[in-house]
Amino acid sequence: MSSRGQSQREEILACAQSLRWELGAQFHEKLVESIYADAARLAARAVTRPGATPRFDLDRAIDRLVTSRRWGIPLMVLLFALVFWITIVGANYPSQFLASLLVDRLYPWLREGAAALGLPAWLRGLGIDGVYLATAWVVSVMLPPMAIFFPLFTFLEDFGYLPRVAFNLDNLFRRAGAHGKQALTMMMGFGCNAAGVTATRIIDSPRERLIAMLTNNFSLCNGRWPTQILIASLFIGALAPPYLAGLVSAAVVVGVALLGVLLSLAASWFLSRTALRGEVSTFSLELPPYRPPRLGQIIYTSLIDRTAFVLWRALVFAAPAGAVIWLVANVRVADASLAEHLIHFLDPLGFWLGLNGVILLAYLIAIPANEIVIPTVLMLTVLTTRLTGVGGGAGVMFELDNPADTLAVLRAGGWTLLTGVNLMLFSLIHNPCSTTLYTIYKESGSWKWTGVAAALPLALGFAVCFVVAQAWRWLGAG
Repeated sequence: MSSRGQSQREEILACAQSLRWELGAQFHEKLVESIYADAARLAARAVTRPGATPRFDLDRAIDRLVTSRRWGIPLMVLLFALVFWITIVGANYPSQFLASLLVDRLYPWLREGAAALGLPAWLRGLGIDGVYLATAWVVSVMLPPMAIFFPLFTFLEDFGYLPRVAFNLDNLFRRAGAHGKQALTMMMGFGCNAAGVTATRIIDSPRERLIAMLTNNFSLCNGRWPTQILIASLFIGALAPPYLAGLVSAAVVVGVALLGVLLSLAASWFLSRTALRGEVSTFSLELPPYRPPRLGQIIYTSLIDRTAFVLWRALVFAAPAGAVIWLVANVRVADASLAEHLIHFLDPLGFWLGLNGVILLAYLIAIPANEIVIPTVLMLTVLTTRLTGVGGGAGVMFELDNPADTLAVLRAGGWTLLTGVNLMLFSLIHNPCSTTLYTIYKESGSWKWTGVAAALPLALGFAVCFVVAQAWRWLGAG
């Protein structure tokens, strides 16, 4: 290389070095300015100088109330009670519309059409009385509450309130050996336990995420609310004066839901000290600023990602369940149907649990969806008691519009106040539905933990019902 080329190269390198230093100095200066600007902005929000008039901050004013030691949790309970009330009351009308459309109108039309086509009776029964009717009940009972609850829940999430819920409940879950974010997955479980299990992805620790999955079933999902409300109204609200019946029934259902929260904490404590021992992880909980909810995001997240996804999984499992329900009610062995043989076999266990064989069989064959438990119970009760003029025949699930007629059918099946109370408890504390179990398997990748998720609440439900039944009878309560 010539001396002139060497000189040009040195000049270029010197210019590049000079430019790099200049750009580096500018970048450093900009970075420092940005840091100081952020610090000044934070200080302006958080620091009040002597003699200066405090600046009003709406976020801090709201947080002083919703995260306070005294008012945080009561306000949270009231807010979610309002959400549940809106969900239950608001879902009544679309549920009635869907039931009228799918069950009262379309179902008879399908039966008549199948008969006109000359389909065999067994095929009509299996396909229409079984598969179609089960999926119709699931859609009419499950879809409206989810379509209301999930948008409300997503609204609170987008608004910025849900991190405050985790902040309020973090200490309780930490004492139970669980993660503070489990509070959010538990709340999601009140809409659907399968969605609550999916929501455990927000928990980083695999151990604590598994605890959240195994205990989410204790959140009273929307599929169990109708059973709770019906039984509370028929057996407990009826004990109060008429003007207090609705209030008493609502209070009892809320009490059952709160019992589920306590059981979730207790089960988390038990698991964190036995099979899932380990250190409780710490996490930095950032309280984001409140912001106007984004309507488009809320609709997409709640209706597409949550409602449609969960409903599809439920229908996939409900269809074969309908077929099984029809088969056990219509396949006969000797002089009785399979259902009657199974009920007779389960009746002794049901007696010791304060339940009966009909309830146990209904929960066994209706595991794909809690929404079809009551229609299945009514159908099986009519089948075993030989009641006439009620229902549509063996294997045809139904509900009655008049609560008094429903109570008469249950009374004919030997139901007492103890049966009603223990059904409410068992509805809360029993194995998850098949949709939730499948979701647990998909999220955990383990059949072992999926089995634990099914066995743990079922064993606890049997134990609680047994203790209540024996204490009830010992006290002579009836």
